[in-house]
Amino acid sequence: MSETIEIAPRSGTAFRLLAGQRLTVIDPRGVQVADLLAYNAEDVREVISSGRTFDYAETIRLTAGHLLYSNRSRPMLAIVEDTVGRHDFLLTPCSYDTFHHFYPELPPHRGCFGNLAEALAPYGVTEDMIPVAFNCFMNVPVDGATGKLEVLPPTSRAGDHLTLEARMDLIIGLTACSAPASNGGSFKPIHYRVA
Repeated sequence: MSETIEIAPRSGTAFRLLAGQRLTVIDPRGVQVADLLAYNAEDVREVISSGRTFDYAETIRLTAGHLLYSNRSRPMLAIVEDTVGRHDFLLTPCSYDTFHHFYPELPPHRGCFGNLAEALAPYGVTEDMIPVAFNCFMNVPVDGATGKLEVLPPTSRAGDHLTLEARMDLIIGLTACSAPASNGGSFKPIHYRVA
């Protein structure tokens, strides 16, 4: 059994994930989003791509059985287990600018963008290299008629998880999200395991 590591509320981390290893992202208390990024460990210019992934999956509802692709159209991660079935790959990581736009009455926070930038910097990733993240457990329904997006509380419950298998050697960025609407108004930790 691999060690379970905690990401504190409103923080993030980065680590290597080797080809064939499995990353399990766990929502230990429920109703908490985790932003996930993946970069090719040999060339961080190759990065996870929402556009390529949607194109090849032919759906925005990604779950077990789907692959997450890079900007070079290569599989980076395979979703192998998913107890929630609702994640977001449309919205960018929250940031100071997000807080100024959506939460002008709250103290601004660097958000997942700032947390990812700090955690990934030692691997040679700069702010301009941070794309749309795969937002584990984030609940963003899209109105089929108007295209309007909503950000609702996650449907994840305590202990729900998502397991992904690396298809190449990766650098992973992972957060416990900092945006109030994304997490039902409170901030909780995220757990993860690598096996």
